[in-house]
Amino acid sequence: MNNRTLQDPSARLAEVDCWIFDLDNTIYPASCSLFEQIHDKMGEFIARELKVDRDEAYRIQKTLFREHGTTLRGLMTVYGLPPEGFLEHVHQVDLSRIPPDPNFVAALASLPGRKLIFTNGTLRHAENVLSHLGIGAHFDGIWDIAACGYVPKPDPAGYDAFVRRFGIVPQRAAMIEDMAKNLAPAAALGMTTVWLRGTLDWAREGSELDHVHHVVDALAPWLAAVAASRASPSRRRD
Repeated sequence: MNNRTLQDPSARLAEVDCWIFDLDNTIYPASCSLFEQIHDKMGEFIARELKVDRDEAYRIQKTLFREHGTTLRGLMTVYGLPPEGFLEHVHQVDLSRIPPDPNFVAALASLPGRKLIFTNGTLRHAENVLSHLGIGAHFDGIWDIAACGYVPKPDPAGYDAFVRRFGIVPQRAAMIEDMAKNLAPAAALGMTTVWLRGTLDWAREGSELDHVHHVVDALAPWLAAVAASRASPSRRRD
């Protein structure tokens, strides 16, 4: 895959003072398979609520995700199901699968500026993950699916509301995501974007386009390099 891998941490990042992180498969790696648990819980919920078997539930789940951006949005739009019960069910997961990452904790601590979470998950799920990893104190706010009116990323309206709520200057912000297409509205607002390349094929959609400014394979060392470049008196500027 011939991506534009801009690994120089000082490029386009020297003046960033607000760091925006996705949650699932970003704050922790996809290799933890936590999202597989969430995926299975989605199937359980669909089978129960729509009274279908698990094979049919899986088919419905894939169709809704493809056509509506998230399974939840599809369930709300097509089947008129309220979001609260779905979200409560799918986030009952075993967080012990996420191992501690002291390097990531250290990188966050050394990175100057505000840190925020912008997730298609819930506030409670985000708080649970951050608490499990021992990094909650490093974040100044969480913007979740409820705050977006249950309309998921990459709908631009949620980004606009997020920017207003936290007083973000987009030209001084960077957004980090494992789903490349979710970076498009951030880039349109003027943010610097960072795609965390993983192993999930569906997360690669749009990764070859110009709205992806940086591509990285491991978040902790990259953030540490950014922090080190910001601390250096001779750091480069755009």
